[in-house]
Amino acid sequence: MGFQYEKKADQPQKAWLVSVTVGRDIHRDAALELSELATSCGFEVCGITETKREKPDPKFFLGSGKTEEIAALAKQAAASVLIYDIALSPAQQRNIEKATELETLDRTSLILEIFRLRAKTREGRLQVELARLTHLSTRLVRGWTHLERQRGGLSKTGGPGEKQIELDRRMIATRVKALKEQLKRLEKQRNTQRRSRQKGELMTVALVGYTNAGKSTLFNRLTRGNVYAADQLFATLDTTARKCYVGEAKEVVLSDTVGFIRGLPHQLVEAFKSTLDEAAQADLLLHVVDSSSPAREEQMGEVNKVLEEIGASHLPQLVVFNKIDLEAKPPFISRDEKGLPKSVGISAQTGEGLDLLREAIREIVDRRDEAVDENVDDEDWLKPFER
Repeated sequence: MGFQYEKKADQPQKAWLVSVTVGRDIHRDAALELSELATSCGFEVCGITETKREKPDPKFFLGSGKTEEIAALAKQAAASVLIYDIALSPAQQRNIEKATELETLDRTSLILEIFRLRAKTREGRLQVELARLTHLSTRLVRGWTHLERQRGGLSKTGGPGEKQIELDRRMIATRVKALKEQLKRLEKQRNTQRRSRQKGELMTVALVGYTNAGKSTLFNRLTRGNVYAADQLFATLDTTARKCYVGEAKEVVLSDTVGFIRGLPHQLVEAFKSTLDEAAQADLLLHVVDSSSPAREEQMGEVNKVLEEIGASHLPQLVVFNKIDLEAKPPFISRDEKGLPKSVGISAQTGEGLDLLREAIREIVDRRDEAVDENVDDEDWLKPFER
């Protein structure tokens, strides 16, 4: 069994949120997104502080005065947890907890906890445990309540606290090694399945996008599947692949992948590498975008950052502007100067525009099939689609 950093059983679920803008790094909808993340993790949001900071304070990130102000507001609202919308260093997290006497979570810890709650398959649970242990290994002093804090005196070996921490580190290292070996075996199975699909010469298409953009709903519409879909962040974490009919006796293999988000913890990107490989190995990416979000440009940028990190930034993209029904817009298809499909406007919820999306995918499949018949290299037939 893996080690878990759990919230205390008797701890109230009220949380005070802290949304921080650092320098000019502005994210529209940041406060709303943080609130949705906290709610997705089971917390009751009782208030939020939105603040700016030119550069982080090394001790508290926001400085001692602001930290005291936040603590007073949180305690007045009967909150027992502070949730910061940035990544805190282990020292900053401990300092904030000591100064405020409130449990403190940062963005990384919050997202890791949501992934733990949502992972359903064996591979998903192993990936999340690996990410959480990697994160926990830097925070043992804070996260392990059974550790003794004292150290040995001058010119003596460390006391029992130091020895216990070293023991726990070795236990975590042993578990991490075992998890990596298990995931490597599962990755081999996934690669075998992927090769068998590729032998069928069907084009592979991967759905990617910001979390809650509507990927799973669209996947179900296109494949008549029953993948879990809900109006919440990270509703599904597990990759599913099915055949999808796009017209004129044409089929593709469509894969639904985990949603991306601003500040996606590096540990998760590393742990989910094999799952995200579904996107990296695809012939075409359908970049699903919530067209109704005022932060859609920033969200698209965050998705492209993760695609670059997993080696998928070179792949052709067809942008799918979803949720046009929320803007009362009609379905559309736009093309580049060469007449190739560039983006499609749809509503996965109502089904509007799905015929245009299938048409766009079919055009790209036809171009790929022509390239195969003419023995054209992949790099050459993909050039017109490069961004």
